[in-house]
Amino acid sequence: MLDATVPALSLGALLALVQIVSIGVAGRRLGRSHGPSRFPDGAPVSLVRPLHGIEAYSEEMLTRSFRLDYPSYELIFCVADPGDPIVPMVRRLIAAHPRVPARLILGDERLCENPKLNNCLRGWRAAAHDWVVLADSNVAMPPDYLQRLQAAWRDDTGLVCSTPAGARPGSFMAEVECAFLNTLQARWQYAAEAFGLGFAQGKSMLWHKPFLEAQGGLQALAAEIAEDAAATKLVRAAGKRVHLVASPFEQPLGPRGFQEVWARQLRWARLRRVTFPLFFAPEIGSGVLLPALLIALWAGSFTGLVGAAGLAGLCYAAEHRLAIRAGWHRSPRLLAAFLVRDALIPAIWLGAWMQSAIVWRGNAMDVRPRRAAEARPYAPTA
Repeated sequence: MLDATVPALSLGALLALVQIVSIGVAGRRLGRSHGPSRFPDGAPVSLVRPLHGIEAYSEEMLTRSFRLDYPSYELIFCVADPGDPIVPMVRRLIAAHPRVPARLILGDERLCENPKLNNCLRGWRAAAHDWVVLADSNVAMPPDYLQRLQAAWRDDTGLVCSTPAGARPGSFMAEVECAFLNTLQARWQYAAEAFGLGFAQGKSMLWHKPFLEAQGGLQALAAEIAEDAAATKLVRAAGKRVHLVASPFEQPLGPRGFQEVWARQLRWARLRRVTFPLFFAPEIGSGVLLPALLIALWAGSFTGLVGAAGLAGLCYAAEHRLAIRAGWHRSPRLLAAFLVRDALIPAIWLGAWMQSAIVWRGNAMDVRPRRAAEARPYAPTA
């Protein structure tokens, strides 16, 4: 019988090379722009923030909305339920910052199964300006937030967005979520964009309102269960590209338990599996641990085990270097977070194929692909 160590380690080296190349490409892309911006200088912007409930850093995140260093912008806060506990906080912050044009819109419209899209619809219609940013409630906006989004706008741009960078973890599982968000998911997203395969991320989205209206308006994003997947397909169909900001904006996590991290990652995985199945299929190998274990088992020798461990260590060291390069969260527990993350990836991947039901903000949803008639957005009669 031929010794399996050599072919096993050869395959391992190839897989490690793919990981390291993606890390290198992302590292070169982060912090850099694709040339001069084509965004109109000083154009007024409408900033729409859908809200639901009070989160760990709600007051800080909303206060940042009023402290942007930009000459002309309006704030529109959207809350579906008038009884939501976030409402008094929003009203207090609006009263405390009278110099920033801001308003609160209560109630949503049943556009589709996506509660965030339903919540944004009235805010989108109320936006006074041609440039509109849709930003989640947990995005930590720096003072130059709008300028950084605008800097990525090019002649071929249909949408500028930002993946979240996990920050301020308050527990070990929150560090695991940082490992998912940063050196795994953000890394692959920036690497894909560098090769012309940019795809949307719903955390922060800069739209030119006339462009999206010409494609069917915000209602067109109801064609998919996830608005960012619909945005990606819409922009590509229009012959445009999705571009990313030079560096992603932070999302403070606070303390998180296993169940919370598991449920969130499983929900996102199921959405990716339904909306982009061909891209989702190889995700089982997106981490390092599973390929390394398979290589070690195939080799069936101590040399193979040592070699696989060495290749995994090399990949994790490159990930850590990327975190340093990007200024992302790092701690002495980061290697343990990498290992736990990669141990969860196969289970999450399998779970995404086995079920189609998700729960999002208390809403039970079926993410299975719908027939064209079922996918048609809801049109209110008044």
